[in-house]
Amino acid sequence: MTNKTKTTGPPCSRPVAAGWPVWLRIALIGRRPRRTLLRVAVLLVVCLVVFNFILLPIRVTGASMLPTYRDGGINLVNRCAYLRHEPRRGDVVSIRLAGYSIMYMKRIVGLPGETVAFVGGRVVINGKSLDEPYVKFPCDWERAPVKLAPDQYFVVGDNRSMPIQNHELGEPHRNRIVGKVLL
Repeated sequence: MTNKTKTTGPPCSRPVAAGWPVWLRIALIGRRPRRTLLRVAVLLVVCLVVFNFILLPIRVTGASMLPTYRDGGINLVNRCAYLRHEPRRGDVVSIRLAGYSIMYMKRIVGLPGETVAFVGGRVVINGKSLDEPYVKFPCDWERAPVKLAPDQYFVVGDNRSMPIQNHELGEPHRNRIVGKVLL
């Protein structure tokens, strides 16, 4: 003698072995669990590759890039941004100092071969004042002209209200620029 039970209601309301409705299992796992597992594995590998080799997370520490980037914020550095072209004036870049994890985030204001100076708080490139709409705080910096080498860039933060002695700026070589910071 067999024991048969009659099911009432739509098929999607019947519970599966784990006690989940069929529609929920299909929504979460799909109709073919092996393919879903393969997709998840591929997605994890792609994410690991992207976040280890292409996009590098960077945490902003300090106020040198205010108001553009706030202290404690996390941004991504596109390490492939300069494969087809060199860094450009106005780009916010990540600069490797020493080791793998010590980096600065600064804006490029001077390009290779240019002469860069600060006069009356304004950046002067080859004798002409640079228009910088991203600088919001007043500045009174003075700095003698510096001639950049063929592989050097002049970088500085956006927050120029601090004294120049408390601000990290300089002329890193091209090989120190890791990539472009994404907004």
